[in-house]
Amino acid sequence: MLWIRWLVLLLYWGATSGEQQPEERGSVPAEVRADSRRQRSPPPVEPLDFGFVPAAVYDTHAYYEPGAVGLLFHIVHAFLYVVQPHSFPKDLIVKVIQQNMGGIKIEEWRKPENVVLLLQWLYYEAGFLICAAIGVVFLVLTPIIGMCFCVCRCCENCGGEMHQRQRKNVDCQRGFYTASLIATSIFIILGVLIAYAANHNVSTQIKSTRRFINTNMRDLRTFANNTPAQIEYLTSQYTTAKNKVLSELDNIGPLLGGRIHSQLEKEVVPSLDTALRMAGAKVENAIKAMRETKEALENVSSSLEVLQDGTAKLKASLSEERSSLSNTLSDPACTNGAVSHTCNSIRSTLSQLVVNADFSRLPDVSNALANVNTVLRTDLSNIVQKGYSSFNDTPRLVKEQTKNIVSGVKTMLDKIGTEINNFAKMFPVEASLANFTIFLNNGQKNIESYYPQVDQIDFYRWIGCVAILCMVVLVIAFNILGLLCGTCGYDKQATPTTRGCLSNTGGNLLMAGVGFSFIFAWMLMAMVTALFVVGGNVEKLLCEPLANRQLFSIIDTPFLVHPAKKNFLPGMLFQNPNIDLTLGSMYRECHENNGLYHALQLETMFNINSFLNRTVYNKDLAKVLEGVQVDLQDISLLEQAGRDNLINFANSGVGQIDFDVYLAEVIKGVTVVDLLSFSADLEAQTDNLPRGALENALKGHASSIRQIHREQVVPMEQAMSTLSQSIRQLQRMSSDLPVKVTNILSAIDAAEYLITHNASHVVKQETKGYVESLVGYFKQYTEWVRNSLTAEVAQCKPISNIVDSMEIVACSFIIDSVNTFWFGLGGCCILLIPSIIFSVKLAKFYRRMDTEDVFEDSPYPDTLTRFPRDSAPPSYSDW
Repeated sequence: MLWIRWLVLLLYWGATSGEQQPEERGSVPAEVRADSRRQRSPPPVEPLDFGFVPAAVYDTHAYYEPGAVGLLFHIVHAFLYVVQPHSFPKDLIVKVIQQNMGGIKIEEWRKPENVVLLLQWLYYEAGFLICAAIGVVFLVLTPIIGMCFCVCRCCENCGGEMHQRQRKNVDCQRGFYTASLIATSIFIILGVLIAYAANHNVSTQIKSTRRFINTNMRDLRTFANNTPAQIEYLTSQYTTAKNKVLSELDNIGPLLGGRIHSQLEKEVVPSLDTALRMAGAKVENAIKAMRETKEALENVSSSLEVLQDGTAKLKASLSEERSSLSNTLSDPACTNGAVSHTCNSIRSTLSQLVVNADFSRLPDVSNALANVNTVLRTDLSNIVQKGYSSFNDTPRLVKEQTKNIVSGVKTMLDKIGTEINNFAKMFPVEASLANFTIFLNNGQKNIESYYPQVDQIDFYRWIGCVAILCMVVLVIAFNILGLLCGTCGYDKQATPTTRGCLSNTGGNLLMAGVGFSFIFAWMLMAMVTALFVVGGNVEKLLCEPLANRQLFSIIDTPFLVHPAKKNFLPGMLFQNPNIDLTLGSMYRECHENNGLYHALQLETMFNINSFLNRTVYNKDLAKVLEGVQVDLQDISLLEQAGRDNLINFANSGVGQIDFDVYLAEVIKGVTVVDLLSFSADLEAQTDNLPRGALENALKGHASSIRQIHREQVVPMEQAMSTLSQSIRQLQRMSSDLPVKVTNILSAIDAAEYLITHNASHVVKQETKGYVESLVGYFKQYTEWVRNSLTAEVAQCKPISNIVDSMEIVACSFIIDSVNTFWFGLGGCCILLIPSIIFSVKLAKFYRRMDTEDVFEDSPYPDTLTRFPRDSAPPSYSDW
């Protein structure tokens, strides 16, 4: 464990050099911000790409699949569960360790608490104790029974008498004993094969152990070689956050100024748009409205001029036509009685040939038109755009006001980067890890130097186990040979005293197998019992709790090793047993391939947050960033010239026009009577006159009146229509102009007041959000470093791999094979008992007897009955 402590200290040094940079992640928390009307969240911080920490690739795969022999392992595990079904006695073991920390003394066991512990332990071990007791009984009784059996047979008892009584079911008995012995021998062979497979598996897996050693050593070297590069990478990535902050500071005008502008724009743009929505939504619509007003005034002025001129001309034309028509009607021809009525009727309508509307008294609009032209000579859109430009100049204003602060922050960031790099170089990480690599190389060489000895020991072990199995094989060989010889040499016609040599040999071989069974059985059972007690308890008390990690819970029990030392692992590594670090938690973290910094909880030795507070984002840098101030007092949205233009446009005189007078004249006709109707009536009445000069003169007057209508009245009617439309348009627009201009100016004044007086809160909030975004980049870096230290830097998977490899080698390779070996060998020992019985019984049918039953005829003539004599010499010629 010394080298582990040294490694932990080394990684602690390395981690601290990289820890100095990290802390919380660069995600700016969603902080509630409020402007003058509502609350809002700060803009999200752009995520930084720090790349990937150089990852270490480990070769060890601490996994073992036993293959076909695994079925035997499962059978043995099931047998052990039957023998020992109790759960792992964690509390019992902890109490035993704590109460006997000073050493076990005989007199201590007399204490009640120790007696209770002993009884609990006996209860837990009851299954093993019963099985061990059976093994001991077998071990003791087998040689005793064998000796008694041997002496008894020597005295011609216990089947030792060389005489076999003849019975009717002799063939059935022989067949039963033969089948039973064959079945027993098969099961014994199966047990031998199981034991041999387990024995061979040990030798095979010991060679695999070298692979585990090589890969684990290689992983530790990878761990040592990769850690400095990972730490250096963490340190170098400070430049990424630094460059991003510097880029943000270089663009503080567009960024911070743009944020302030965007937030203020929500209040300012509606006011400016109101100014531009005099006849629409934007400046073009406003200018269009002015031009439409000008066009309407021009139409009124031109139409009024046309109407006034046309009225004068029309009056003269109608007056002349009226005089001429009156002269024509004064012709003597109109005195004729038949014609005079028509002439008088025409003469009565002459008074209708006059102008109806009087446009000369309508007021002139030249003053209003002149005012509108004056307004249009100044480009209102350009003036508003100047106001926009002044408002949009916020980024430049922000950049000028924060110029000194930006330079100060750049200097401070360079200083922090230098401090981090210098701190990382304070610890000789590379030199220490180089020494650790040399230590690993030397350790691996030392381990490899023992490989020949391990192979030799394993070879002797393999030979010894095979020799043990050969004892059983020898018994099986005698049984098989005895069965073959006895079965092949058996003759049903031969009497017990006349059996052949081959049959007799078979019986003798079976008895030899019995003898060797008594000789070897107790030795085999002694070995089986010892291996069962040791291997079974190791499996239940070590391997199973190690597989389900319950063993760690014992080691991690507080105050286990000493009443004043809470935790074992930190007390051994850091001489501080109060640190909340356990072997189980460390194993879990390493098994998940997390960093050693997190697995060993090195933050209790070196706090990353406190270091980062002193370096990456310290109080001096915070004060400098908090000094960012922006003043928007000089912003003007609409210049005075623009205000005057709006006021002049509202006061242009359009609203003072007497629209009712215009409309009253426009709705009148140009003449009192429709000249076309008048000329049509005149022609109709002329048609009633006799043909002559009068008729022709009157029709000429009708044609002249039509010409006057076509040439003078029609243009005047068109001018009146234009005048009517323009007057109505002006009337419709004039009512909204003062209100619109007033609202526009009020909105602009409110926006300017917001910017110059009430925007300080917005500026503070946006400045705070900007500073938080800068801090967010540092927090991203610190959080990334902390997460990297937790999961990516100095990944301690090799440590958990060492534990898993030790578990595989000790439990899966060795203990499972040992348990399978005694399981197979123990089955053979148990089956030797029926093998002995069946062999003794069967040998009686194959061996040549000294005497046999002889049958005589009955003296009674009517009954033939055989009476066997107890003994008779064999019917050989030399007897």
